[in-house]
Amino acid sequence: MAGRINDDDVKAVRDAVPIDAVVSEYLQLRNAGGGNLKGLCPFHDEKSPSFQVSPSKGLFHCFGCQEGGDTIAFVQKIDHLTFAEVVERLAAKAGITLRYEEGGYNPSHQRGERIRLVEAHKAAAQFYVDQLNGPEAEIGRKFLADRGFDQAAAAHFGVGYSPAGWDHLTRFLRGKGFSDKELITSGLSQDGRRGPIDRFRGRLMWPIRDTAGDVVGFGARRLRDDDNGPKYLNTPETPIYKKSQVLYGIDLAKKDIAKSSRAVVVEGYTDVMACHLAGVTTAIATCGTAFGGDHIKILRRLLMDNGSARVIFTFDGDAAGQKAALRAFEDDQKFAAETYIAIAPDNMDPCDLRLLKGDDAVRDLVEPRTPLFEFALRQIVARYDLETPAGRAAALDEAAAVVAKIKTGSIQREVAVQLAGFVGILDQEYVVHRVNQLAQWARGRGGDRRGPAPASRNGGRHQQVQAPPVPSGPALNLRSPAHRTERELLKLALQRPELVSPAFDAYGADEFTAPPYAAVRQCVAEAGGAEQGLGDSREYLVRVLDATPNETVRKLVTELAVEVFIGKNIDETYAGEQLVHVRLRAVDRRINDVQSSLARLGSNVAPDHLAAAQNEVWVLQQYAQSLRSHGADAL
Repeated sequence: MAGRINDDDVKAVRDAVPIDAVVSEYLQLRNAGGGNLKGLCPFHDEKSPSFQVSPSKGLFHCFGCQEGGDTIAFVQKIDHLTFAEVVERLAAKAGITLRYEEGGYNPSHQRGERIRLVEAHKAAAQFYVDQLNGPEAEIGRKFLADRGFDQAAAAHFGVGYSPAGWDHLTRFLRGKGFSDKELITSGLSQDGRRGPIDRFRGRLMWPIRDTAGDVVGFGARRLRDDDNGPKYLNTPETPIYKKSQVLYGIDLAKKDIAKSSRAVVVEGYTDVMACHLAGVTTAIATCGTAFGGDHIKILRRLLMDNGSARVIFTFDGDAAGQKAALRAFEDDQKFAAETYIAIAPDNMDPCDLRLLKGDDAVRDLVEPRTPLFEFALRQIVARYDLETPAGRAAALDEAAAVVAKIKTGSIQREVAVQLAGFVGILDQEYVVHRVNQLAQWARGRGGDRRGPAPASRNGGRHQQVQAPPVPSGPALNLRSPAHRTERELLKLALQRPELVSPAFDAYGADEFTAPPYAAVRQCVAEAGGAEQGLGDSREYLVRVLDATPNETVRKLVTELAVEVFIGKNIDETYAGEQLVHVRLRAVDRRINDVQSSLARLGSNVAPDHLAAAQNEVWVLQQYAQSLRSHGADAL
């Protein structure tokens, strides 16, 4: 059984790996003010960024779906890893050797499954790279050279070669300590008659990396005529490789995609290489599957769906390429970005284009030319004889059904007018009416019961956004002045404890009227009080989070720890006002409670009880007056 990771080592990992650096591997972050960063949440679909990261606190929180936590929690959620697996992964990046309370130093049998599979792929990738330099791989080097890729290009993309023997890689990885079960699970080996054998043999190998840069699979290209396998053979579905959720080249392209708000989608590994070497460093490709919804989610997090974002698809001009373009158009409205299609002259792909016409031709190819919707509609219309009324009517029926799927009313009308021109129908209003009819019919069938949605900010395509889950726990009336003040005070205690300590630690949980806020106050107390935050603020927040009794309170703590303050000047004066307001309302409530109790008892109250109650009311009234007159000095 795996030993528990030493607490000091966990803390060292948290401190060594900045949360903004980790989150930036998955989505684009922008300045949100107050030292925070924001981006599109990777845990639910949204139009505008509600996902915030606080680098100083080491926390993230989404105000849309309520997900939140620290660096470790983020990686756990996004990559579906255990706590130990994340700590091990981040420790490896930071160069920290972990200690285990039981079992010594990080033995291989204690590593999480994902970590082990990623390490096996990393070792395999290096093995393949080393093999590319051997005499057997001459055929692979020639293949690359014939397509314009030299040794430096191969090294940049990690291209390698798998030997033609049965079990070269399998024996190599066994020697590295990997078990047969791990090799089969990883997809690097497969069952043979006498045990595991290599899955990839005698092929050129491209490592497929995830957004974080870890090798999770391979694409293998056939080189020899006697190889009866498919032209391209990819890693099968494994615990770390889902072909619909990876994009080849995303690890190299992600920064430039975020910086330029542009992505170029090509069809193959060599096309990605050609584009990058030609200066189009935003090129990526799918891995043996059509471009789909999960790929869109990856790009949207990088593009941030701003008004200038563009996605350019490059497809061959043949029937297969046209079919791929039409499939892409079906998902077009999931982007707020504008989508275009680029087809090279003579139906060349970017790799061939670079060989024949050079880098400039590749760069020119991917400049936005034809909107994807226009290309898709022209492809539909081209199937019919537009010289006849019957042909025009049939073309209109098929194309109008496509236009009717556009959810934004203004865009739908504009495209319908263009469709009238494509088909050759002079009565544009007739076409607009026909599209409206089909759209209404689809909604009546349950295709979309909400009706047309307003246009997005960039006047582009509307995207369907799933409503975030309703957070559990008692509802808070944030319009209540009491709740707003209590919330501000808790934010101060978590974010700026130096402004409210030591006064805050004298406040009881019963001074917070909202039950969730009272729960957070209790967590701060169990963590040693806000005064603990005067030292290591990150460790203090970790202790508060560890004290939370359930996920609802935990999410509220992360939310309060990153939320921007209402006030403009967050100083001792502002903090004092929140302290006074919360205490004053608590005093007033106690006065009312005592007076109400006396009123209910009436003449039945015992003399000694009456005297004690009247004295308490008098003391509280004097304290309240002092708070109103002297503010925080009276605390």
